[in-house]
Amino acid sequence: MGFEPQGTLPSFFSARKGVAANRPTGIKDEGNMKRTAVGNMLIAQSGGPSMVINQSLVGAVLEARKQKPIKRIYGALHGIKGILDGKIIDLRRESAATLEAVAATPSSALGSVRKKPSPEDCVRIFEQLRKLDVRYFFYIGGNDSAETVHIIHQESAKQGFDLNCFHIPKTIDNDLRENDHTPGFGSAARFVAMAFMGDNLDNRALPGVKIDVVMGRHAGFLTAASALARVHPDDGPHLIYLPERPFDPDAFVRDVQGVYSRLGRCVVAVSEGVSDKSGTPIAATFIKEVDSHGNVQLSGSGALGDLLARLIKDKAKISRVRADTFGYLQRSFPGIASPVDSKEARGVGREAVRQAVKGGSGSIAIRRARGSAYRVSFDRIELSAVARDTRHVPDEFIAKSGNDVTPAFVKYARPLAGALPKVGRFKGKTVRM
Repeated sequence: MGFEPQGTLPSFFSARKGVAANRPTGIKDEGNMKRTAVGNMLIAQSGGPSMVINQSLVGAVLEARKQKPIKRIYGALHGIKGILDGKIIDLRRESAATLEAVAATPSSALGSVRKKPSPEDCVRIFEQLRKLDVRYFFYIGGNDSAETVHIIHQESAKQGFDLNCFHIPKTIDNDLRENDHTPGFGSAARFVAMAFMGDNLDNRALPGVKIDVVMGRHAGFLTAASALARVHPDDGPHLIYLPERPFDPDAFVRDVQGVYSRLGRCVVAVSEGVSDKSGTPIAATFIKEVDSHGNVQLSGSGALGDLLARLIKDKAKISRVRADTFGYLQRSFPGIASPVDSKEARGVGREAVRQAVKGGSGSIAIRRARGSAYRVSFDRIELSAVARDTRHVPDEFIAKSGNDVTPAFVKYARPLAGALPKVGRFKGKTVRM
């Protein structure tokens, strides 16, 4: 199989041919006296798309253009699958206008994949990387993607192959360890908050019970972001259920009945990954599909919403009950990306390239500075610190009742989502007849 850049790109980019010539494996960096690899760069995207993942891609490409040790800049179509299939494009030749257009566009411009490399895959990957003289490998994604980078990094060490591997963080779930928050979360949180603002207005006009299922398999950060929708004391969501707390169907019915009897309506936010006391996701009873990392595909079905709506109708005896599953709408909705999220997503891509040129492998983490003013820094961390395992919503962000979040979470999330639309309401003075 030949390995010239080829393939059909999902959007904006055009494929161009070109195979790198052999070059020396490294030069001495007089500034830090470390050996700096000289060669080509390969970047790819993996896992679920986000509204700002292309900001990280473009940030990395633009920074790579400034770095003398990096020669050609390649992009693999559909993650490591593109490497295995030889589907590569030349990103150095793309115009600044095209790169900026891509950066502002949601979803994964290079295409994505959910694939965990096998030992046989790793052998083939290195054959391809050698052909392209790749010395810098960047993979944009979540914790499963970080695990993939870790596997490739370990294999490169075994084979004595001079390859600097960097994971660039991305996930709307906000569940990467070592990070205060993750690129993609702020924009998805903004979407969730705005969706609940709209649903609350709808529910106020035509009262009843409305249940919205939000992404979040193990971590409830995105569902918790629904609390940002509240403007007035009686605004929904009135109940918020996260996977960090066991979900009790009977308690759920009582909670809804309590809100409904008080307000005559109820808006509910529930994570797709809510589980029973044994840790089994409620929705897993109805869904059997899993990906290569063993994750149940919870987002592709409205089963959980339908189940909970039926539960309220049957046990609470409330006739007007509706349910929606936000599903994949949360990931690539255009036009509402958070400005802070966009800026930070580009920043982690840029920082990953800077750190890689200094030598070695790792990941970039976002750290929040202490104090009332919102400030962050980007830190280099070990791949093993972020790979595979997830973090959860901390206890101080979850109300003791288990069906809401605390003001501390709202304070944490508000700068990430950015300013939300203003909502007007009449004063409510009643005219006596």
